Amino acid sequence: MPRQCQSRQRLTVKESGNRVFALRTDGRPGWPIHQSIKLRMPRQCQPRQRLTVKESGNRAFAVRADWRPGWPANQRLLERFALLGALLFACAAQPALAEGQAAPGEVTGAKLLSHPGWFKESFLDLTEDVSEAADEGKHVILFMEMNGCPYCYKMVQENFANAPYRDFIQAHFDVIALNTKGDREVAVTEEMSMTEKEVADVYQVRFTPTLIFLDESNKPVARVSGYRNPDDFKVVLDYVQNKAYRHQSLNDFAAARLAAAVYSFREHPMIRSVDDLSGVVDRPLAVLFEDAACVACDALHDGHLADPEVRRILGGLTLVRLDTDSETPIVDPMGNQTTPKALAEALGIQYRPSIVLFDRGREITRIESMLYRYHFAGVLEYVAGRHYERYPDSPFDYIDVKTAELTAAGKDVAIADE
Repeated sequence: MPRQCQSRQRLTVKESGNRVFALRTDGRPGWPIHQSIKLRMPRQCQPRQRLTVKESGNRAFAVRADWRPGWPANQRLLERFALLGALLFACAAQPALAEGQAAPGEVTGAKLLSHPGWFKESFLDLTEDVSEAADEGKHVILFMEMNGCPYCYKMVQENFANAPYRDFIQAHFDVIALNTKGDREVAVTEEMSMTEKEVADVYQVRFTPTLIFLDESNKPVARVSGYRNPDDFKVVLDYVQNKAYRHQSLNDFAAARLAAAVYSFREHPMIRSVDDLSGVVDRPLAVLFEDAACVACDALHDGHLADPEVRRILGGLTLVRLDTDSETPIVDPMGNQTTPKALAEALGIQYRPSIVLFDRGREITRIESMLYRYHFAGVLEYVAGRHYERYPDSPFDYIDVKTAELTAAGKDVAIADE
């Protein structure tokens, strides 16, 4: 290939599981672990799916920079993704951009994960891990993550590595990281073993990070889907550490702990008052669940719900707000008599604010954790535009295609707001 399209550090690229491994072939030993190397090439020679290349030991890891949360656990991270070697080869034959042709846009915001040194270095025998934890009066947390996940990075940094209660976590929990796309073998019980990605399937992981809390009998007693702010996460930790799961739900425990009102319901020009949710037939329905103890509701209104692009997308939805503490009679989207509180419990709503998206009497998807604006808007658009009919498995299949189209048109995409 032309000299200007060659990487300064030549790499041999091969795929294994959910990673592309870029192996050094120049034979130079002794580069410091975690030292970054970058592919030096003209913008027009760079692949549309950009890679961040990080070295660890004698390997350089090429990680997709357009990570998206919540991919189905059975979808390969590298689906529809050409290997770096093939892209570099194609670049060699690629002519220079024609005059007026836009250079491919960039996707930014992916994060390389690292864990505190006190995360457990497990042999991935969960029965043994649970037994060892129980002997010390601890519970096991399975921290299920994915490479490049900005929400996983934020969760680790804010709720583990730098949390004000990190000593509490170390004293009462053993934390084991699992890759939802990984191929390492995990002994789930004494009789059953499976890969990390199969474990994610068993636990029906739809978002990363997902945290599964195991008791002394290796049974899940609580879970957290997606990022949680430190205050909300501490409530879950206390719930499990106190073994409150033996006699009450997490919602009831949290309600008692967060009894003080911290939020007053906000006005919004697009929120409609509807008692019969089954009567919304002209467009998809977005049900926003809030309550007076909602720590993150003000941020949602000040941020995403005030954004002009989000409001444009909401124009294709009927937005209804329900108070999860309310006993006022309503009719749910399926036509059943209920109350907002009972509906929230039936749907398993544990995080406020949550948005559950329905169409034609059935749930399509939901937002039940903090999302950055690009993904938040993309999930809403997935239902508002009924793109779920073409991409039925996950909203992030649609978002992935949208991202590819934007970058192909020369537009940059920021998947994180930070």
